[in-house]
Amino acid sequence: MQPEVTQAGKQPDKMDRIYLDYNATTPLDPRVFDVMKPYFLEHFGNPASGQHAWGWTAEAAVTKARDQVAALLGAQVHEVYFTSGATEGNNWALFGLFHQIRAENPGAPIHVLTSAVEHSSVMNAARALRELGAEVDFLPVNSLGQVEPDTVARALKPHTRLLSFIWVNNEIGSVNPIHEIGRLAKNNQIYFHTDATQAVGKVAVDVDAAGVDMLTLSGHKIYGPKGVGAFYLRERRPHVTIKPLFFGGGHEKGLRSGTVNVPGVAGLGAACEILRHEMREENERVTGLRERLWSRLQAALPALRLNGPEHERSPINLSLTLPGRPVDRALPKLQKLGFSTGSACSAGRVSVSHVLSGLGLSEADAACTLRLSLGRWTTAEEVDRAAEILISAFGSDRI
Repeated sequence: MQPEVTQAGKQPDKMDRIYLDYNATTPLDPRVFDVMKPYFLEHFGNPASGQHAWGWTAEAAVTKARDQVAALLGAQVHEVYFTSGATEGNNWALFGLFHQIRAENPGAPIHVLTSAVEHSSVMNAARALRELGAEVDFLPVNSLGQVEPDTVARALKPHTRLLSFIWVNNEIGSVNPIHEIGRLAKNNQIYFHTDATQAVGKVAVDVDAAGVDMLTLSGHKIYGPKGVGAFYLRERRPHVTIKPLFFGGGHEKGLRSGTVNVPGVAGLGAACEILRHEMREENERVTGLRERLWSRLQAALPALRLNGPEHERSPINLSLTLPGRPVDRALPKLQKLGFSTGSACSAGRVSVSHVLSGLGLSEADAACTLRLSLGRWTTAEEVDRAAEILISAFGSDRI
């Protein structure tokens, strides 16, 4: 059942504007807001305050949320840590493991494999690892933007210690063969991290079935609050040990110091609980709307190209290129649409997206590319109106 929309969950001027940028961020589900609200007002305690009821109530909320996140991921409760979001989690995975390996075996070579189309938080962290002495290779992807397991296998070295590959690409929506890469990592006794920010809620995520050792996600991509995320760290065999990213009062079993964001964590847990029960039906509905939009656009704009695979893609994502039609020239006609010309984290930059470059798009074609992403509150009527706006904007010779 589609969640009931209350006033708290409505978008401003919804009848006038159409939000198609769910890949960038999602509106807070009103049910999530209802769960969070008491922890701003009545239940304001610090979960680390174990001497009184205020602290006990806050700690109970954190414990419940940890259980809800673990249930969605197929993890054990004690394997879930709370962070400020996936950027922190991605940095923690790469730097935490690197420093742990260095501490255990100083001077030993460390080889890291990732791809050329990762989120910038992984790309930039991997480049920083090079400055610390790690050997890092950025593997190419195929024409659909996917990492091929054979490419990974050929790139392995005796000192490869970490694989880090995004589960679902944040720009083009392509789904990577994470399970195959996970088996490859396990067979070669290599640690495996995945940025699952765009995967959670969009595809079935089970950490055991996928064979991942570390996984990161953000609340604001799954109708939860901004500024909170979760980090999965395997603590069953094979046990994974990493160094903390922050040092302080020893919160989160000493691995992530800092007072826990109780309202945010409670909201993240509620968002995960909703997804666990409603994800399949929601994704079927959104996939149908996505195909409706794609069909209408394709019929009216025959030169339009879909970036990424047709089927092995996120149910919410359409990355589209219309050669010879720069998006910036059409912007005056697109003012009522919320969309992106690249990933949200690289918005405002003039340079071509590294993801689109990794796909082989020219600078000219990248300028003619936009990302449309649908979500929980997208309606068929909005899809039809969005199609009309886009066809009018890009079908004209005068743009």
